[in-house]
Amino acid sequence: MKQLINSIESITKQAGGTWGISLDDLDKKETWTSNEDELFYAASVIKVPILLAAFTAFDQRKFSLSDTVKLRKEDLVGGSGVLQHMTPGTRLTIYDLVTLMIIQSDNTATNMVIDLVGTKKIQQTMEDLGLENSRFYNKLMVVPANLEGRNLVTAADMTSMLKQMVMGEVVSMHACEQMIDMLKKQQLQNCLPARLPEQDSEIIGTPNEWELAHKTGSISRVCHDIGILYVGNRTMVVSILSKGVEDRTSPKVIADIGWEIYHYLKEDNYK
Repeated sequence: MKQLINSIESITKQAGGTWGISLDDLDKKETWTSNEDELFYAASVIKVPILLAAFTAFDQRKFSLSDTVKLRKEDLVGGSGVLQHMTPGTRLTIYDLVTLMIIQSDNTATNMVIDLVGTKKIQQTMEDLGLENSRFYNKLMVVPANLEGRNLVTAADMTSMLKQMVMGEVVSMHACEQMIDMLKKQQLQNCLPARLPEQDSEIIGTPNEWELAHKTGSISRVCHDIGILYVGNRTMVVSILSKGVEDRTSPKVIADIGWEIYHYLKEDNYK
């Protein structure tokens, strides 16, 4: 992993800003971190702990994922997602809401899930997961007058959370499979996967060379991508958080890091 570490350090040093990185090679049992406990504004990365809290509540029979919820005018917020453009009164299943929250990073769907699950439940889930430094307080695109705290994450916490998910150690094996499947369908592909090879093949049924279950998050001068990268028979959990980098630069830097990790895992398949 030494060459990979040197490449990543060179990339982030040239980019400037502050980077929190945590890698966990699940096959070789090797890890590497840099500023892993540095606090970053969570942006949409907080949607993964919310997803886990929703599946935990479902497992505890607080609701069924097939239950429907009415979209209200007061639910509509800006930013990412399609629900802000839909007609109030539309009914959606809770499963649809959590899916939109992940694959489109839909902020309206996210806030509706927060209302269903509850802030305290999300905070308790994060505590139960052992996320020592990460915090959740607020809905997205809504800033209360009396702000209790900011939604914050660390690279170490995000890697720990994803590792528990990929190992089937949270909620249930079936729930982990469903959540990872959602993360694989993420539609925002401008960070970790941006430089990875295209998957198109003329032969129907050809296995994908790689898969990535991930979640991005960004606001002005903040850009993150956390995920599970599968290349052949190799798997690595990756958390990359950044702040203080130009918005046009940070996604490209994360894409360059993704490229280096991909080649590290790919080359190891042939050793």
